[in-house]
Amino acid sequence: MGDRKYFGTDGIRGRVGEFPISADFMLRLGAAAGRVLAGEGREHAVVVIGKDTRISGYMFESALEAGLVAAGADVRMLGPMPTPAVAYLTRSLRADAGIVISASHNPHHDNGIKFFSAQGEKLPDAVEAAIEAEIDKPFRTVSSERLGKAQRVDDALARYAEFCKTTVPEDFSLAGMRLVVDCAHGATYQVAPRVFEELGAVVDTLGVEPDGLNINNGVGSTHPEALMARVRDTGADLGIAFDGDGDRVLMVDGRGQLVDGDGLIYLLARDWQASGRLAGPVVGTLMTNYAMERGLAGHGIGFIRARVGDRFVHRGLVENGGVLGGEASGHLLCLDRASTGDALVSALQVLESLRRQGRSLEQALSDYQPLPQQTVNVRIAAGAKPLDQPAVQAARDEAEKALSGRGRLVLRASGTEPVVRVTVEADDAALMRQVLDRLADVVRAAT
Repeated sequence: MGDRKYFGTDGIRGRVGEFPISADFMLRLGAAAGRVLAGEGREHAVVVIGKDTRISGYMFESALEAGLVAAGADVRMLGPMPTPAVAYLTRSLRADAGIVISASHNPHHDNGIKFFSAQGEKLPDAVEAAIEAEIDKPFRTVSSERLGKAQRVDDALARYAEFCKTTVPEDFSLAGMRLVVDCAHGATYQVAPRVFEELGAVVDTLGVEPDGLNINNGVGSTHPEALMARVRDTGADLGIAFDGDGDRVLMVDGRGQLVDGDGLIYLLARDWQASGRLAGPVVGTLMTNYAMERGLAGHGIGFIRARVGDRFVHRGLVENGGVLGGEASGHLLCLDRASTGDALVSALQVLESLRRQGRSLEQALSDYQPLPQQTVNVRIAAGAKPLDQPAVQAARDEAEKALSGRGRLVLRASGTEPVVRVTVEADDAALMRQVLDRLADVVRAAT
């Protein structure tokens, strides 16, 4: 995807008002998508649009709607909805594509666009490339009789809530369980508490008062400290943290200890292996903690590492006949239940496993101990390529020697932010910190 002009590893993302995250670009993007999709299928392509709770979502929703209608596409407006809900509703409404307006875990001043195919999966690379090719062509509007129409889908939230509940057995109940649910002032703020309450849980909430500017601000999966404290203070059984667009989930056990995506995947893999539900290998990424890989191997469960990004995890699962994978950040894919990474569905799979076994989260992970791992994000200027610098390459070689047989490192440029992510993992926290600090300093000096 290195030759792409606009699309990154997870759609198009950037700061609001700065190209390409601007109203005029979104107008042209909508028109380009409408023309490409009309060429792919019926004369009036149908496109659903959902968004998270950022204030800029209103502006981009209107611009995309105008562009799509001008190209002859019909639009179905969902309003604030989790990203995976848009994927589900794209399929449910028999649409030709879905569009999500969100910058996921980023602060409110960022926003972005990602597409789903008619199957509720990430848009194929060839279709993204075709849309890119159309964007820079002159804007044009179809004749009046061919213009598309736009309408609101009033029952979108209820449709998605019912779908989520179908991913667990009919007799599944959370009765007697006390949950703290942190929705990051984001797209899950309505649907997540509703689903857990309808399943019988007593729900205490955080991050359910979005104002357009507070998404991910001190709450959610990127800032779980408030959730950890609330679980400890209230004696809740478990805490659940979503990110702004609802495709990431982390959990907090009854002691107030954070469990990341790696731990949740390990728990599910063990349980699904025992129940016969697990198929194929588990797929993680370059960032997956080695303790998970080692633990799965000890139980005879295959494991494959993919490139960072849920699109690559998804591809690895499909190519290898797998159903379970994800990232430490909380992107979990349960492909026998949802077509894409769905935080609410994934949380329900974990809760169903725990209830069926009669175990707490800490009990279910008693044999899992992740190696000390830490990531430093080094901000870089636009166009900078510090990883190509000889000093950085030499420092990397030195770090790998220091970690030989005891850990590993990952140096990569982010596909969603102007940063280089420096990650070091080792069997000793002091060694990990020493190597990380040295390597991060060299990368920083090279920017």
